[in-house]
Amino acid sequence: MTYDAIILGAGGAGLFCAMTAGKRGRRVLVIDHAKKPAEKIRISGGGRCNFTNIHTSPKNFLSDNPRFCISALAGFKPADFIALVDAHGIAWHEKTLGQLFCDGSSQQIIGMLLDECAQAGVTISLENEVKSVAKGETGFTVETSKGSFAAPALVVATGGKSIPKIGATGLAYEIARQFGLSVVPPRPALVPFTFGPELREALEGLSGVSVDAVVSHGKTRFAEALLFTHRGLSGPAILQISSYWREGDDIVIDMAPGRDVLAGLKEARKATPKQEIATALARLLPKSLAENVARRAGVEGRIADLSDRKLEAAAALVNRWRVKPSGTEGYRTAEVTAGGVDTRGLSSQTMEARAVPGLYFIGEAVDVTGHLGGFNFQWAWASGFAAGKAL
Repeated sequence: MTYDAIILGAGGAGLFCAMTAGKRGRRVLVIDHAKKPAEKIRISGGGRCNFTNIHTSPKNFLSDNPRFCISALAGFKPADFIALVDAHGIAWHEKTLGQLFCDGSSQQIIGMLLDECAQAGVTISLENEVKSVAKGETGFTVETSKGSFAAPALVVATGGKSIPKIGATGLAYEIARQFGLSVVPPRPALVPFTFGPELREALEGLSGVSVDAVVSHGKTRFAEALLFTHRGLSGPAILQISSYWREGDDIVIDMAPGRDVLAGLKEARKATPKQEIATALARLLPKSLAENVARRAGVEGRIADLSDRKLEAAAALVNRWRVKPSGTEGYRTAEVTAGGVDTRGLSSQTMEARAVPGLYFIGEAVDVTGHLGGFNFQWAWASGFAAGKAL
């Protein structure tokens, strides 16, 4: 069967590309191996879908080619997606830091995209596995478990490797390499850190404790919540910095941002010399964490009996805790995949492969990774729109 365009992947980027092309009169087929479309949308934002961020700018994305995202993001902005959401009568709210969520369910966003695709005459073929992709003189042929399909244009929107239990695969990278495109090595991003046995033991009993923190890796820093887990660290600040972290690197954590802990401890030593060091720390930190910091710093007892050096050791573990994660929880829990199809081989205007006319890559499959907070969905919409306009 012949179409004007075949799109591999019925996620956010694929569906948005399909409806955009369909509205322009193109006959579009979307193929996906999953039973249901857009599973990542369904589970996002705690089931309410953090569908965009009103503060979206190129600064919210990392890539080996950081300027690549500028054109697509300018061509389809958060306000454009909000207008579509409003037109479908979907109620939404801003949570924090410009993050927009559905008042109801993420299923409303999926329903909206499917409605738009239906109105545009898009055909969606689910539970259909791609066996092979080939290019001939007239375009592309896709062999699937449900037959053979052909089109002059092929859009790869199959995402990255994140969350394999909902069907994520590396198909996009295989197709890119098949056609001679480079792939920036993929890695889990927006993912919790894990610690080795020694550090896990030192932090035992802190699982579930949360603090506001500033987490740094080199010159990159994020100020959000941090959460101790039984495996290591999580929370928004940790997920954000994980996208920049590489194995073997340290991160630096300030668990009392804006507070000079050493000065506070010295003041406490003068004002209330009889109090325990852990009690003084508990004015800044949750009690269990304060006790843990004192123990790991090797300082105990009355604050009056402690030297400046001992106070410095405790303060450093709060304001400048340098820690080396042993790894991350991997693709199993990573919200996105960093790396992907090298954007130097793609047009930033249309997402088309420069050396392979008619072949496009969009969404998470591409080496453009957003920060936490709706930015990756905005990239899905923007890159899908850019390709959809060009088909």
